[in-house]
Amino acid sequence: MSNNHLILGAITGDVIGSVYEFDNVKSTDFPLFGEKTDFTDDSVLTLATMDLLLNGGDYATVYQDYSRNYPNRGYGGNFRGWIMMERPRPYNSFGNGSAMRVSPVGWAFDTLEDVLKEAERSASVTHNHPEGIKGAVATAGAVFLARTGGSKADIKAWVEKETNYNLNRTVDEIRPVYQFNETCQETVPEALIAFLESKDFEDAIRLGISMGGDSDTLACIAGAVAEAYYKEIPEEIQRKVLKILPPEAVELIKKFSEKYVR
Repeated sequence: MSNNHLILGAITGDVIGSVYEFDNVKSTDFPLFGEKTDFTDDSVLTLATMDLLLNGGDYATVYQDYSRNYPNRGYGGNFRGWIMMERPRPYNSFGNGSAMRVSPVGWAFDTLEDVLKEAERSASVTHNHPEGIKGAVATAGAVFLARTGGSKADIKAWVEKETNYNLNRTVDEIRPVYQFNETCQETVPEALIAFLESKDFEDAIRLGISMGGDSDTLACIAGAVAEAYYKEIPEEIQRKVLKILPPEAVELIKKFSEKYVR
């Protein structure tokens, strides 16, 4: 399969944003890759979602297995405790973890209704707070609408109706006052605004990271929707990301893409 058809948007955003999460850059002028560029928990759990959609299973088990197999990737405190539970239970989280890992769901189903049901299912094993579920639903729904030909106006209108998120802001308005925040309600809207303002995939990533805050997750979500909308990621960017990922991750992405790109 050509790299042009790999589903890699969320992971690309995470990888590029990885070095800026705790070293924010309030500008779109920054290097995309450097010596410390790597993949984080956003990529690990996105891969886990791909695996489940391909091979079946239950989300709790798959998320635990992947997190244990790829330790020390920046998992949140409550989630780190959940990873090691013998009988994992959701912990009423509204953190942005539910949104960062859900984008493959937007590719794997043929109707918006099915996408939203599966997004809630993926979120609820950990993030069963209404805001945690809402963040996953908004992200997966936006990916679905983008890949099935929805306009930016369509996507914006649907998200606003579904979630009551305020998307009537600009990145320039957000950037000066935005601070580090790991909640869905203060990450997902900002990431979607970055996509809505963007002119291409790379621009969406740069706009997301430029707001500061939880940069890798902002870029992960923005990148997921931007890829579905623009239908391509620059070849050079894809090549660099694929070199950073372990071989088994690349193979999984190829298998997922072969099944669900259509």
